[in-house]
Parts: sequence; structure tokens; C-alpha cells
Amino acid sequence: MELETFLHHLHFDTEKAAPPDWQVDWEDAPLPYKLYRGLPEIPLNADVPLTLSGQEAKAEPSREELGHFLWYVYGLTQYSQIAFIDDTEEKGAVSYAQLLRRFVPSGGALYPNELYVYVKLKDTPMGIYHYDAAHHRLLLLREGNYDSYLSRSLGNSCDLSDCFCTVFVSTLFWKNFYKYNNFSYRLQGLDAGVLIGQSLEVAKQIGYSSRVCYQFLDRSINHLLGLSDQDESVYAVIPLSVNQNVNRAGNNHNRMEIVSATELCREVPLLEHVSYNRSKKVIDYPTLKKFNEASMFETTESFVKIKKDSSVKVSLDSEMILLPFTERFSYDLASVCRERHSPDIDFIMGQVRQTQLSTLLKETFSFSYQNDLDGIHGNVESPVSLYGSFYNVEGVPNGAYSYDNATHALRRITRGDFRELLQNGLTMPNVNLFQVPLVLHVVGDREHLKKELGYRGYRIQQMEAGILLQRLLLVSCGLGMGGHPLLGFDANRCDGLYGINSKGKTSLIQIPVGPYRPRAWLKGSLIS
Repeated sequence: MELETFLHHLHFDTEKAAPPDWQVDWEDAPLPYKLYRGLPEIPLNADVPLTLSGQEAKAEPSREELGHFLWYVYGLTQYSQIAFIDDTEEKGAVSYAQLLRRFVPSGGALYPNELYVYVKLKDTPMGIYHYDAAHHRLLLLREGNYDSYLSRSLGNSCDLSDCFCTVFVSTLFWKNFYKYNNFSYRLQGLDAGVLIGQSLEVAKQIGYSSRVCYQFLDRSINHLLGLSDQDESVYAVIPLSVNQNVNRAGNNHNRMEIVSATELCREVPLLEHVSYNRSKKVIDYPTLKKFNEASMFETTESFVKIKKDSSVKVSLDSEMILLPFTERFSYDLASVCRERHSPDIDFIMGQVRQTQLSTLLKETFSFSYQNDLDGIHGNVESPVSLYGSFYNVEGVPNGAYSYDNATHALRRITRGDFRELLQNGLTMPNVNLFQVPLVLHVVGDREHLKKELGYRGYRIQQMEAGILLQRLLLVSCGLGMGGHPLLGFDANRCDGLYGINSKGKTSLIQIPVGPYRPRAWLKGSLIS
């Protein structure tokens, strides 16, 4: 399959992303976490704090504090059991699904990502570790100081000597390919973005400064971690520091030395650790391998800076609804994480106050972060935007709107009740949109930075959409509402509703947001 056709199917014709005869082998499903065998173990303190508000980073972080960070980002936090009534079997037949959950959402609760860390702490041997979420511990992959190796792999865009930890977010392809086939590629980018967003939120609460690196030499990073590019690949690198800003090594990309992944890989020996995923048969995924290969950077010469138009464009030919400015919204991230889930069938219709909507939109975009795409210092705004179809919102006529963050206003696109149109656009109607007052869409460019970054731009766009999504879900929960991320929707239908087809924009993900009833499920916290 040609890559352009593959991308089109992923977004606009999702039924063609997988073979029509695709059958999921549920009995041979992989584990939702990666297990290594025979590696040195360093246990992490399971006595995690029950609140993250008012935290201050210590001048010298400890392994205990790092363990708290990793658990709130990607630890196993809950066991749940949900009952399903099977209409195809004899009357009254009930089946049960058991799930191990984390604080971040994931398509099908499959969690295709893994976390690795490069640790430099006084109470821990310096080196590269895998975060073993199943046992809340670190497993030593490679001991030693790799500041120079990693800095060169990042194009010297970040001074790692000032960082006590560097986090690597990888994608293990089989973990959700077994269910979603080629459509898993789109999910993997979004899931990675949600995980990055959670990492940034937790780091901020604890008092760490952070920076997201999307541009790096893939093979040298994977080689350092002992990953096979055919099975698993790093999508993002996040250095952490206790200083106010993660220092940059300079802003002179044009004059930096050109480094190749091949040269770097020769500097450290190959790792051959043994891991386990439970599946007895792993089906090949050539299209994912091909796309991952096409997205890789072989030399730092491929690194770019994206110039963004900083001018504010205000449309004068449509109705603008200025939203009220509200007091800064604060919440305890830990309690919100424990409460948040995706309501699906549990949404109930209720009116959303204009102050709630105002706070939701403003706080979602109040979060900015440092990354290596922009040629400016400091934090940068999100390259994706929010559109929405609103029904039963105080002071806002029913209709479709776009949110203008610069003016904190809604721009009306068209009036009307579009719940039926959106409901009919769901490929799997597991949410009753007639019961949802806010149906939001994260919108981005159709070309997804392809000119500047090639096919790597697609996965970066999906990750940035995931970062905004996670912020939206956390704020929604803090306001007493639920949000349910959906990819099974008709993007063409939504793009037509918003009139963005001709503007080179498209809807990346759909998020119904609103009040919901308590769910009937058996669940237990895994907090010790």
C-alpha cells in the first residue's frame, strides 16, 4: 500500500485501514505491559502521595520522587470489571471484561506505549532503565553516562548535563495492532501524545521543568535502549530538570555538527535482552514498518525549525460570542486522575453553564510547553485548535463554532442542532450524542507538516493533538463533566459542518463532553 493512500484511509476511509476479513484473536492477545527477563531490578516506593497539589521539587530529586512521577504518569492504578449482555446468545447471557487501567486513556485500554528513563540520581546507579509498570520498578538495561551520546542524538538541542532524568516514550506496535490492524498507527500517535500530556502535567505539579523533543536520530536512540525498529520505536524524548527551564544548548541549527545515527550506534554495544508479550503468534505488519521507516531521521541534517505565523487573524464576517473571563481554575491533579474515565453510554443531558464552557476552553489552552520544533525560546502555543457543536449551553445558541483562543471567543459557523448528523457519523455508536451538550473536535492541518518533516510530521501532529486532548479531559473532569475520546467518526462529515475542507484543515479526534451518571461497574484501586 502506498503511504499516501495509507494516510488517507487512516483518516477519511477508516474501514479500508484493515482487511475486510480481519478477525481479532482475543485468546492470543499480548499483555498490556512489557515484561523483561533476567535484568537487575530496582524497586520503587509504592507509598505514593494521594495529592499532588502544592508540591515543590527538591533541589536533589530522589528515586522515591521519580517513582511517584512514573506511577502518576503511567503506573497501573485500577482494576475494573464490566458486565456485557450478549443479545446474540441465549436470553440473559452475560460476559465480563477485566481491565487493568492507568490514569491516561488509551484506545481499547491496550496502552501500546512504553516508558524508558535515563536516570542520574545519587541514590540510583546511572544508566538506562525500563519502567516496569506491572511491578512498579526499574529494570536496568544499560549502565553508564550517556549525556554526550543522547545530546548528539537530539542534535545538541538540549543540555542533558542539567537534567536528572530523560524520559523516552516508545510505541510497541503489536500491543494494539493485534486488534486494530493498520488503524493502530493512528491510535499509537494519539496515545503517545496523551502520555506526553500526562507527563507534562505531572512534572509541572511536582515542580520539574520539561521539554519535548520530537526530532532525534531514531536508530541511535532505539539502539541505546536495546529496541528493534521492527517491533518498537521511540516517538518522543522528554528531559526533566529541577531548574526553571530545561537549558537549550543553542539555537544555531545551521552551524551545528552533522551527526549520523550509524556513527553513534558504533559507540555502544548492541543489547540483546529477552522480553515477553504472551502472544504465541505475532502477525506481520509491513505497512506500519514501512511508515515507521519513512518517518525516521538518519542524520541531524534533517532537523528543522517550524516558522509559525504569529499574527492574529480575526474573521469579521461571522458572529462572535465573547466568553466571560473567570478566575483561574485550579484542581488537584491526583484526585482528578482517580475520578476521570470515559463515560460512553453514561452521558446524561444537562445544561452547561457559560462559565463552565469558558473555563473549559480557556484552561485547555492555558497549558503550553517547550519543544524542539519552534525557533524561539520559552513555551509555545498548540498548533491544533478546537471546534465544537453545542446544544443546550447557557447563552450560546445551538450550533457549530470555532474557539478563538486569542480573543477568548466563539466564532459562529452555523446555527442548528447537529446531534443527529454527528450521531449518524459514528462508525461504532457506543455513545449517544443526543445526550451530550458539547461535541468538540481537535482540528489540524491536512498536510500535517509534511513539507517540513515528511511523514514524521503525521505522527508529531497526532501527538500534539493527544497532548491537547489530555489537558481537555483533565479540565473537563475538574469541572464535574466527563469526556470520551472517539476516533470512530466521519471526518469528512465534520469537516463539512465546520466548512474547513477548503481551508486545508481537518478534524483529528472527536470528544463528547458533558454530565454523566455513575457507572455500574466493579472497580478497585491499586493504590497501596
